[in-house]
Amino acid sequence: MSIVKINVLSVPAEQREVLERRFASRAGAVEGSDGFEWFELLRPVEGTDQYLVYTRWRSEEDFQNWMNGSMKAAHQGTAGGEGGGERPKPAATGSTLWSFEVVQQASPK
Repeated sequence: MSIVKINVLSVPAEQREVLERRFASRAGAVEGSDGFEWFELLRPVEGTDQYLVYTRWRSEEDFQNWMNGSMKAAHQGTAGGEGGGERPKPAATGSTLWSFEVVQQASPK
């Protein structure tokens, strides 16, 4: 079964729009990757400053291939098309990666 990776990003209130804009401008960066199944950017509603970046992959190998290839390239240089050649300051002040295996799933009937 699939694997899920959740990147937990601590994002100060004044950087939320920056983070969301950067993710919006990266549209297509992961969707064509071999083994990619799903992406969601989850904005906190209350009680935390942590965004969740949810991705689902066919296998750990597919995720690692993306991390070592396309994702690495996407995070070099100017992320989100900002700046004039200088890498912009990260919007998040910290991140943690959670990993899960999908053992059960359901969908609407």
